[in-house]
Formats: sequence, C-alpha cells, structure tokens
Amino acid sequence: MIERLPKFPWDVLFPYRRRAAAHPDGLVNLALGDPVDPTPEAVRAALAAAADAPGYPSTEGTPALRAAAAAWLLRREGVSVEPEAVIPAVGTKELIAWLPTMLGLGPGDVVLAPQLSFPTYEVSARLAGATFVRTDDPLSYDGPAPRLLWLNSPSNPEGRVLDAAELRGVVEWARERGTLVVNDECYLDHVWERSTRSVLHAEVTGGDHHGVLAVHSLSKRFNLAGYRAGFAAGDPAVIATLLEVRKHAGHMVPAPVQAAMVAALGDDAHLAGQRRRYARRRELLRGALVDAGFRIEHSAGALFLWATRDEPCWTTVGALADRGILVAPGEFYGAAAARHVRVAVTETDERVEQAVKRLAEGI
Repeated sequence: MIERLPKFPWDVLFPYRRRAAAHPDGLVNLALGDPVDPTPEAVRAALAAAADAPGYPSTEGTPALRAAAAAWLLRREGVSVEPEAVIPAVGTKELIAWLPTMLGLGPGDVVLAPQLSFPTYEVSARLAGATFVRTDDPLSYDGPAPRLLWLNSPSNPEGRVLDAAELRGVVEWARERGTLVVNDECYLDHVWERSTRSVLHAEVTGGDHHGVLAVHSLSKRFNLAGYRAGFAAGDPAVIATLLEVRKHAGHMVPAPVQAAMVAALGDDAHLAGQRRRYARRRELLRGALVDAGFRIEHSAGALFLWATRDEPCWTTVGALADRGILVAPGEFYGAAAARHVRVAVTETDERVEQAVKRLAEGI
C-alpha cells in the first residue's frame, strides 16, 4: 500500500519552511492556504451546545444537517436537491481520497483528473489500484471509458474556472460513457474574474443529477478546517452507495460538528465578510508579485495566485524563503507546473502586508 503512494508533498517543503522561519520578522506562510480568521461565533456556540453527545452520530447526517445543506445549495447556487441526496464527510479530503475505493473501482479502471490538480485525486486512484490519467480536455480522451472524472472548478492550484457550457459539455460526454463526474467545488464562493455554476445546476445537468456529484468543503468558507466538515450531493444512487459503505467503515462526522455545520450553512453574512477579506489580500499580493517581476496566470477563482518568473519552481521557492515567505512549488500539482508556484491569499492582513513589504525589497 505505502509503496504505491507518492511521498507526502508537504514533508518535502519542510526545509524551506525552516529557512523562511529564520527571517528576523518571522514566517509568512503562503503555501498551505490554511484559514486563519476566527470561526464564526454562532458556529462555535452550536458546537458547544451539542457537546453532550454520548451516542454514536448518524453516518447519513442528521435531518437538520441534510436539510441545511440542501437549502444552502438552493439559496446560494440555485441547485435543487433532496436532503436524502446529501451526505456529510469528515472533511472533503477524506471523501476525495476514498471515493474510488468506496465506489468499487480497482485495477483496470480509469480515473481522469485535470493536468494540474490537488494531489489527492491521484492518491484516490492509487488507493483503489485504478489507473490515473491527467488531461485538461477530457472530451479528447480516447482511452478506455473512465469510471470517474474529477473536475475542480474553480481549481487548485491554477484558479481556472469552467463556465456552465464547458461543464455541460463534460457532463454530456461522461454520460455517453457511463462515467461519474465529480466536481470539487470547495472554492465556488471565491470566483473573481469569470462566471461559473455548480456542476449540479440545471444549466449543466438539465435538471437530472444522474452521474454527477458535487463535493463541498466548509473549511475555507467558514474557517472550519479544524472541524473537518464537508458534504457531497448529487446522484441519489451514488449517495446511497456511499452511505452503505461509510456505515460499514465508520465514516461518521461527530455530532457536535454536524450541529456546527447547520449553523454555518445558515450564515450568509459571514460568507460575504470573509470574501471581502480574501479579495483585499488577493489584490495586495497580486500587485506585489507583479511589481516583483512575476507573471500571474489564470487565477480567476479560488484562493491562490498562480505565479511564475520563468524559472524552476524550486528556485523561486528558495528565493522567497530567503525573504521569509513560504509558497508551494507547482511541481506538487503535476510535472507540467515545474516553473510555477502557488501563492495562497489566506494569511492574516498583517502577514500579507509583511509579504508585500518584503516583495517590494526585491528577491
């Protein structure tokens, strides 16, 4: 099992973190995209109020949680799903990593994902023993019919955004081949320069969710990364299969976290305020990087800037580490990104301003 998994990427970055942390004014960590702003008070209160939880939580989620997720999708994304077509996850990374295995994929099955993508998509295929194929144009893929196609719009790391027509084309292509389409939509509230839709929207699916799943994380939206809270919604048959497997595997979101999720999913005011914070940090960092000689590519959505100085990514990582700034090498996301770095916009205002100052001093 271990032999067929890649080395955990963030372990490779540790020497550069240590180098950046040696800066006299401390580390500015723009590598991980870890939320740093406070968890909403209403969410913390809901967690505390549900702390007396002596019984096992439900794998399928409480009726209140499933209803809150369905209501959120309708209110925020214009997507109509029944509460029974929602299932909570112990953080969406867990769900992504085990999805091919839970759906019965194995040797001989093909999993498609974007050319540059979140490393866990590849890990998910390896855990199942399936074949992993990278492509930015699944419609031109002519190999064996894939069982699973990962999308990530807005994307990590590049910030690419697919519009409704592009998503619809992929869904139609996949349905012709019996391929399940799963869009990781954790950054759907953070689109800056284009328009997009949930993969479950009627403009994409024609109102039929057969063969389509959306994965939603609460980590970035509500500063809940430490809670491990997310959910999937879509094809009722797929959700039912996941529920049966997850019951056997004990994949249950803790009851207090489920209560906190209900509170979070009803808090649109927090989402608006958090988006403004990220927008400000993004603009500051984008301007500073351009002034320092970087070119910003894509980055229309998500919480990262996809930057290059047309040099090997590790050279850029080292140069920024000497300024006390840690970024992620593009190589983590695929060999085609060997000359890019990913810069997160999720640090505090004070740390972002420190990064801007250091970039102005030259690298």
